[in-house]
Amino acid sequence: MNGPPQRVLVVDDEPHILRGLSASLNAAGYHVTGAATAQEALRAAALRTPDVVVLDLRLPDGSGLDVCRRLREWTQVPVIVVSAHDAEEDKIAALDAGADDYVTKPYATGELLARVRAVTRRAATAPGSQPQVSFGGVVVDLALRSVTRDGAPVRLTPREYDLLAELARHAGRVITHPALLRAAWGPGYERETHYLRVYMARLRGKLEADASDPRHLVTEAGVGYRLQLD
Repeated sequence: MNGPPQRVLVVDDEPHILRGLSASLNAAGYHVTGAATAQEALRAAALRTPDVVVLDLRLPDGSGLDVCRRLREWTQVPVIVVSAHDAEEDKIAALDAGADDYVTKPYATGELLARVRAVTRRAATAPGSQPQVSFGGVVVDLALRSVTRDGAPVRLTPREYDLLAELARHAGRVITHPALLRAAWGPGYERETHYLRVYMARLRGKLEADASDPRHLVTEAGVGYRLQLD
């Protein structure tokens, strides 16, 4: 890890989890600040903005969702939610509140560290703020509203482009079904998930090396889709 150590704010009210995760992150070269309550987390983030937040959903003085929403009022710091709940509605609620990723307890420490590396890497490159986003030979030019694959233009319908552009602006993040439907079809279409299945299949056919085994346009079952750049 080059430069000063990246700062991770770990928010969890279980002392053994807080200690163990902090030790693992410290060993990996991160500077860790711990918080056991929602108020402690918000104060710590306000005092010095971290590079990433690892946030438990159940806190003694409030919900981790509220912490995430409060953070989103003034910062785009990556937030990884960790929770013992793996229901689809819990994942959707966390992502809609502004979380970048969702990890279910119990988790392997190595997996969580990989996710921390991934969200900090995405934040550093900030694909949503770049005019071009590239993956697998595909270049999406958000300024020109054009798409090429291996240098050749790809013809997309307006709906197909709007879906791809929304995923490209938030590359690496899971975008929920309702958010994608609003982006491509507008308000009132949030329940029409069958539209997404059809149009995502078309996009995969045009952009993936193997549409039956997509590497970049990834399904998050029951939740939404993710554009994976790597």
